[in-house]
Amino acid sequence: MAGGTTACIFCQIARSSTSTPLLHSDNRVVAFEDINPSALRHYLVIPVEHISTVKDLKRRAEDYTLVSHMLDVGRMLLQRDVPQSKHYRFGFHQPPFNSVNHLHLHCLALPFIPRWKHMKYLSLGPLGGFIEAEKLLDKLKSE
Repeated sequence: MAGGTTACIFCQIARSSTSTPLLHSDNRVVAFEDINPSALRHYLVIPVEHISTVKDLKRRAEDYTLVSHMLDVGRMLLQRDVPQSKHYRFGFHQPPFNSVNHLHLHCLALPFIPRWKHMKYLSLGPLGGFIEAEKLLDKLKSE
């Protein structure tokens, strides 16, 4: 995995080097609100360790465990903060559609606001786009 850089904004957030309020922090991940929310609630969960994109994850236990933990944290936060929401969405943008080169899980309590923002969270099949967290976990499961 590539080492983080001082230029990576998410590495700065993970090290608490910014004023970004953290919703969750442990030794593996931190969570915070997306600065440009696309839904009723929109949180990001990132690993403390710099991992550029989903393309850097391998089919191995440690990557599966990390993504699973990221998903658990995202679910816990949304269920805590918007328990009345009936629809949640969890996933990752894949290159070249990711906006920041630091792995980040989008945790969305729907509806999308405004409605057209759902376009950013569509799978584009072999072209990439958005991959649901559960589908990524299936890909990372070791045999």
